Amino acid sequence: VALLFSIPYLGVQLGASGFLFNVLTDGLVSNTFGMWVLSAVVLIYVATGGLRAVAYVDTVQAILLALGIVIVGIIALNLAGGWDSMQQGFAALGKTDIGKWGSTKGYGGGDYNAYMAIPGVIQWTAGLGKETPVGGLWTGVMILTYMFALMGIQSAPAFTMWSFSNNNPKPFAPQQVWASSFGIGFILFFFTAFQGMGANLLGANGAVNKAGIAISSALPDLGNNLQGDLVPFYINTVGDAAPWLVGLIAVCALAAMQSTGAAYMSTAGGMLTRDLYKRYINPSASHATQKLFGRLGVAFIVLSALLVATYSRDALVLLGGLAVAFGFQMWPSLAAVTYFPWLTRQGVTWGLFFGLVGVILTEKIGGEITALLGFDLPWGRWPLTMHSAFWGILANLAFAIPISAMTQDRNDLAHRMKYHDFLREHASLPAEKANLKPVAWIITLAWMFFGIGPGAVIGNDIFGAPNLGVEGWTFGIPSIWAWQILFWALGVGMMWFLAYKMEMSTMPDTKIEALVEDIGDANLERPDN
Repeated sequence: VALLFSIPYLGVQLGASGFLFNVLTDGLVSNTFGMWVLSAVVLIYVATGGLRAVAYVDTVQAILLALGIVIVGIIALNLAGGWDSMQQGFAALGKTDIGKWGSTKGYGGGDYNAYMAIPGVIQWTAGLGKETPVGGLWTGVMILTYMFALMGIQSAPAFTMWSFSNNNPKPFAPQQVWASSFGIGFILFFFTAFQGMGANLLGANGAVNKAGIAISSALPDLGNNLQGDLVPFYINTVGDAAPWLVGLIAVCALAAMQSTGAAYMSTAGGMLTRDLYKRYINPSASHATQKLFGRLGVAFIVLSALLVATYSRDALVLLGGLAVAFGFQMWPSLAAVTYFPWLTRQGVTWGLFFGLVGVILTEKIGGEITALLGFDLPWGRWPLTMHSAFWGILANLAFAIPISAMTQDRNDLAHRMKYHDFLREHASLPAEKANLKPVAWIITLAWMFFGIGPGAVIGNDIFGAPNLGVEGWTFGIPSIWAWQILFWALGVGMMWFLAYKMEMSTMPDTKIEALVEDIGDANLERPDN
């Protein structure tokens, strides 16, 4: 899973950095050359500095990423003529059916512009390529299952490894609540919205331009699947007035791509060394040997990603779409380790295998594979407007649970219970807070249902229908945007409750002492550094 996730994801990131370089140099530097040069820079500091170097650089790059999103969002807002002008533009757009998906035609409560409304809870379609959903793909269940896919980033092996690389979990709670949920959430719900929705009013949408609704022609028409070019064009709009700002934003954008890339390089290389080379090929490998093969592993990962990105971009697009859904298939494995000792190794392994197959068969690549084998699938991509991550986890659990039930072993269970008993001793909720568990479940499930799930369709017009204009909108912004901002704020509160009140991200009260420096090297000398 680490390789299936890391190589395509890394290839997409490195390819994007090369493209950005190409646009910012006005074609002087080719996509491929820029991608290889920038990758070499990242490879050098990852291979020589290891996790510590990546951690320090990523910390700076995270700040640059946030700064870049804010600056580009401000550029978009400025090009639109400010807040009021942008809302008037949205109001004009909301009174039409202009857009890629037209209008919702009654799905989700009314016939609204599909840019400003969720097209129903679910649509019983066979999937993209077979049947097109009315008013767009983003139904309530599609939003929820796409969030499942994004959860695949959290559960990807790389991030599990990063979690264990921390000295202690003390920073986890403030990072999760205040940095990610509050800080980055605020940036995404405002400044990213300025960039994406604002682009429709700034020349990037040919249909809007033709209808005379566009506020400006600052951006070129980015139809025909050129949406990925949006940010570089935003950056270039300030090239003449503030060339220094172009340089700063370019650094921010490259930092965004390199930060995740470096994390996957280092961890995937480490896994190749620890879980393949040391476990099966050379169990007695010294720390120096492990470091050498770790660096070779990093080089292998980067080279593989670069070759795919250079010579097979079509394959990269297909594989890149699979990456996060593949990562989500690790959740049963993590749940087995932390909560459910009755899930067995055999059950989880077979579940993971069939989960990956389920993802492939509900993505575009699945249809292409079956076509090569001489038969056609009865469904397309994302049937019933549900993401492949959902279909994968459904297949995953459908095999993991019954196989676990059939492969129970008393000795294996006793072995697993040693770890689960340790977790219960050190990380269980105190008895005086036990009555909060039902409250936590209710809050979390309600937030998921109404904030990012089927119940989000309520937000289509609860604060004013999209076609009523600014005067008819309760908060002067489209209702669905106001609903999302409301549930972002409620989500921050939920995260605070779970992280602090329910102690899911706080330090254990009981002191934990490491018995060995490295559980995999108990018989080796302690490393000097």
